[in-house]
Amino acid sequence: MAQPVRLGRIERDRDADREPLPDEETGCRAIGQVSLLISARGSRLEPDALRGQDYVMTRGAPMLEACPHPSPPPQAREGAPGSSPHSDPPPQAGEGAPRRAATGGWGLSDPSDIDPGDWVGRWLPGWAEPYARLARLDRPIGTWLLLFPGWWGIALAGPRWPDPVLLVLFALGALAMRGAGCTFNDIADREYDKKVARTRLRPLPSGLVRVPQAIALMLGQLAVGAAVLFSLNRISIVLGALVLGLIATYPFMKRITWWPQLFLGLNFNWGALIGWTAVTGSLASPPLLLYLGGILWTVGYDTIYAHQDKEDDARIGVKSSALALGPRTRPFLFLFYGAAVVLWAVAGVAAGLGPWFRLGLAAATVQLFWQAAWVNTDDPSDCLAKFRSNRAVGWLLLAGIVAGHLA
Repeated sequence: MAQPVRLGRIERDRDADREPLPDEETGCRAIGQVSLLISARGSRLEPDALRGQDYVMTRGAPMLEACPHPSPPPQAREGAPGSSPHSDPPPQAGEGAPRRAATGGWGLSDPSDIDPGDWVGRWLPGWAEPYARLARLDRPIGTWLLLFPGWWGIALAGPRWPDPVLLVLFALGALAMRGAGCTFNDIADREYDKKVARTRLRPLPSGLVRVPQAIALMLGQLAVGAAVLFSLNRISIVLGALVLGLIATYPFMKRITWWPQLFLGLNFNWGALIGWTAVTGSLASPPLLLYLGGILWTVGYDTIYAHQDKEDDARIGVKSSALALGPRTRPFLFLFYGAAVVLWAVAGVAAGLGPWFRLGLAAATVQLFWQAAWVNTDDPSDCLAKFRSNRAVGWLLLAGIVAGHLA
């Protein structure tokens, strides 16, 4: 009879990582209510995309079964699905099947969004890894989504090809400021993150980084961002200073409004204004239209992202557009994305872009409507995949703007 054991958190055994693993052993530490060595043939233990659930470990089952939080798991019955070493338990509804850690013996499923097998875990020294994860260096999609509006603004303002020096400066600034924003957000949300399965193993809620250390990292990131900003013209510096108020208030919006995604859009698309002014030295209607379209784009993709945590958010009292819209999310995604496309189209006309811009915008529109039509808001892994696909939207629109100047 399988005996389930509830675990509070899972952490990689770094000492085991530094030594070759025998054929018969894979090591990891289970830190929480128990600590034990897991034996498996030829496999590494990796986290899965499950969330909102506790870990359950069973001896003799091919993988860990997930039990809903917070009720304790029932003891497996002999002959029940999942109790035989030769049969797989069915996937949990709406969550997707757990990833296998081994064939037979012990298995492990982890809802954390941290992947210990990524480049940060493989290549960085142990002391640096939590800081890299705090800055989200292991997840570059957020940097891309912050960077593209700035690149769009630069390209929209330029007569032909965008200035490569500005492109590089904005890339460095986006990397630094996205890291600073995430660090500040994690400091503000550290108590909430402890209660959300997807985030409770992040550096601050897990205790790998303390608040004073996180503040020091954030100040370093802000210094890099400031160095980039002060290399631009005066009006761009003023705009960069003004956005700090939006950055400072965003982490607290989820406590007071159902639409924190709107405030994220105000933050993440500010670069469209600075990119334009960095080239022209003044504001005009095209970047304002580009900015407004970007806000609606962000509300759409971040609503998809928020569906990953909707059960935990509802349980701990955090607000989001995913909870506000619920089953009405799909038609609102079409509305947000459709309005964004219209605003971008008007921005292109106002900037005098040629017909090739329309081709790039049409391709971006197809990608956005594909997201809205096919996203499964009850499947966290699909929500994450659709969210990440917005990098394609960024490239398509950028290509359209550049091509629109050429023809």
